[in-house]
Amino acid sequence: MGALCSPCLITEWNIQSRGHGCEVCGRTFADKESYHTLLVEEKSEFRRSDVCATCWPTKFLDAQSLSGFISHWQGVYEAPPPVTEAIQKDTAETLLRKLIEQNDPQHAPAAYILAVMLERKRILKVKEQVVRDGQRIFIYEQPKTGDVFTIADPDLRLDQLELVQRDVAALLEHGLNPPAPLPVESANAAAPQEAAPIESSEGPIAVEASAETKAD
Repeated sequence: MGALCSPCLITEWNIQSRGHGCEVCGRTFADKESYHTLLVEEKSEFRRSDVCATCWPTKFLDAQSLSGFISHWQGVYEAPPPVTEAIQKDTAETLLRKLIEQNDPQHAPAAYILAVMLERKRILKVKEQVVRDGQRIFIYEQPKTGDVFTIADPDLRLDQLELVQRDVAALLEHGLNPPAPLPVESANAAAPQEAAPIESSEGPIAVEASAETKAD
């Protein structure tokens, strides 16, 4: 997998959590309160600001004219649920968060595929697309939590998709710490005669050919 991405891609992985209060006045958001999110670029990094509906028109009415402006949208604050200690198997979203936290360039293509899966399931929404140094960067939002995910497009070719899809399926099945591989003799004996469809506990993993993938 290391040959499918460049180490520079990892600098574009990012999660920025929604604030629990207004950045301007400091007031804590109430449950179901409307708020504004502003995304700007500062020193080659994306910076998010969450602002209440009262402060927004007094400070950011002309937000698009700000230096480094990227995007602006409105959201509804949802108070976080009580913290539980239950251990659950990784879902596509929790795995994506772990990959970003791990910050390993080897998993850049898998993170991109996971983001596409979550977008198609309507768990993540694309808020903006920007191009930096010739590379496309997607800015996703998780509407329920308000978290913003920044994912770089690894510019996968069609002949690379199957390998990345298998990597994603293995990560969903075994997590970031897969079981030790079988000895060669055992692995050959256990190998299926025909390739099975690429699936996981999340369901079939498929990324159809589109403008997002490139043939040789």
